[in-house]
Amino acid sequence: MSIAHTQPLTMTPPEMLRDVHFDGEMEKKISALLRRYPTKQAALLPVLWLCQERWGWLPASVLQAVAKRLELSPAFVEGVTTFYTMYNTQPTGKYLVQVCTTLSCQLCGASGLTAHLKERLGIDSGETTPDGRFTLLGVQCLGACGEGPVVQINNDYYTNVTVEMLDQILDELPE
Repeated sequence: MSIAHTQPLTMTPPEMLRDVHFDGEMEKKISALLRRYPTKQAALLPVLWLCQERWGWLPASVLQAVAKRLELSPAFVEGVTTFYTMYNTQPTGKYLVQVCTTLSCQLCGASGLTAHLKERLGIDSGETTPDGRFTLLGVQCLGACGEGPVVQINNDYYTNVTVEMLDQILDELPE
């Protein structure tokens, strides 16, 4: 039985994001978002998410383009981006493995999962494997406290995770 359905992330290299401009397709998507919100500031979170989906991460050049497009200060956009853990301001591996570190998940075995991942992947929390395949992060509350421990890989949640289940998920991820 296959349990992994997560697809790899694609990260745009930093050198390709030095000067970001929104093309027609992105502009159309941003305009559609802006029609759904009462102010440009209110649309900031979904516009950031849209940009992260496009480029894989949010370097300063993307944040500046968003600030300019939404007529917000670059400092405000950066503050919002760094406040929320769902936004990546650094490139990640193809698979961003996030383990919930809050109390309910810890009581259900999250620390054992983290220790196993560190050993299996040969990295510490906040690091990426040398081959660029995995980035490991400990994060606060993934919002499924009744089903801990919870692991999020890219945009997919896995609940009631055991070491065996985690190994199976990782083994089944596409290259």
